[in-house]
Amino acid sequence: MEQNSKKTLKVETELRLPAEKVWEYWNKPQHITMWNFASDDWHCPMAENDLRPGGKITSRMEAKDGSMGFDFSGTYEEVKPYELISYYLDDGRKVQIEFTPLENGTRLTESFEAEETHSLEQQKAGWQSILNNFRKYAEAVS
Repeated sequence: MEQNSKKTLKVETELRLPAEKVWEYWNKPQHITMWNFASDDWHCPMAENDLRPGGKITSRMEAKDGSMGFDFSGTYEEVKPYELISYYLDDGRKVQIEFTPLENGTRLTESFEAEETHSLEQQKAGWQSILNNFRKYAEAVS
């Protein structure tokens, strides 16, 4: 996945849920807004997802106190239901999500090309926090 000398980082988690449920909670906008933030002082007030090659993923992440926020968006390259999603962020970085079946659940692995503003450690910690938040939400609603 490394191209143009961009560093690829990887985060993952395991859920005690079948891939079909993990896929649903990961991709439906009404679920995305419930988990797509790294800490409890942030939220995701908006998400749209056209899950198909050429379709767009868009979400808004904001501090709950209104002090800052940003849009997160990209265009899907490949979608294999319950297995794989890959897309390019609007800044050209590639993201890939793999859904791997396990005996008692699903492993979710997210690989992404790092940006140059924040340290690699900060980026990995932030993406891992969002993934942990996803696991917590998905297992609670099932």
